[in-house]
Amino acid sequence: MIEKIIVLEEVDPVLFYGVNNSNIQLLKSLFPKIRLVARGNVLKVLGDEEEMCAFEEAVIAIEKYCSTYNIIDEETIIDIVKGNKPIGKKADEVIVYSVTGKPISPRSANQEKLVKGFIKNDMVFAIGPAGSGKTYVAIALAVRALKNKEIKKIILSRPAVEAGEKLGFLPGDMKEKIDPYLQPLYDALQDMIPAAKLKEYMELSIIQIAPLAFMRGRTLNDAVVILDEAQNTTTQQIKMFLTRMGMNTKMIITGDMTQIDLPRSQTSGLVQALRILRDVKGISIVELTKKDIVRHKLVERIVEAYDTFDKKIEEERKDRRKRNSEDDSH
Repeated sequence: MIEKIIVLEEVDPVLFYGVNNSNIQLLKSLFPKIRLVARGNVLKVLGDEEEMCAFEEAVIAIEKYCSTYNIIDEETIIDIVKGNKPIGKKADEVIVYSVTGKPISPRSANQEKLVKGFIKNDMVFAIGPAGSGKTYVAIALAVRALKNKEIKKIILSRPAVEAGEKLGFLPGDMKEKIDPYLQPLYDALQDMIPAAKLKEYMELSIIQIAPLAFMRGRTLNDAVVILDEAQNTTTQQIKMFLTRMGMNTKMIITGDMTQIDLPRSQTSGLVQALRILRDVKGISIVELTKKDIVRHKLVERIVEAYDTFDKKIEEERKDRRKRNSEDDSH
């Protein structure tokens, strides 16, 4: 008889163990000669060498399945233990699986271009309207790279552009002041990584969420770095961000040209960066449109209504200017 300790590093133990430890009970019944004690993320196993090897192989395969799909059931465990390939999961085009096991894949041609652009290039600009999935797909790509051990960390950033309230007047410490600006990034991560694992990643700084100002002076290696809402960066900020790129790092910069919240006197860093970098080798620029909107069907209609309204206002301004200039000439 030999004793072995197996540590579950890739998966949330709650998911692995099942409701009321049902998966552990199933493993005990499938390996009757093994004595098994599970605490936290540690499995303490006692048994003969041959049985132990088979058990360890099964645990590694189940852990990998859990990590990939964020879901496990008794039928799948039995298939894995028997050496059968679990059925019902088509990996074609799937980026990652949500915490409920739902596949997250590109849902439009331009989202597919974003995925391909990320694979082929180290820097991708994803430009498009609200709801076109640019941030969500970007975070899914980063989570996949982390799960596949292609990188060591994910860094997510946003410019903290104040809308009505000054940061200094908001309650709490710096993290509490900044968190509301970063909430959309947390929401996407919570969809893709189980809560306990996400908490662990954030405590260990494997996933870092920080305002853009915190990037100055850093070199970002072995990471996927996402800059969200880049239309609200200044020209100096985006240049500072883009030059943080280190070895084995990929960057995704997302933005919506129709939602620039900077003062009128300031040029958007994203607008300038696209003009300067459009023909640089190794950079992909993907432009998403209203057709890529994957939120509620009303969102597309709302975006179109606002676009029509903006065009009407602009035409009225031009007519007013024209009339004024004609009046001045008389």
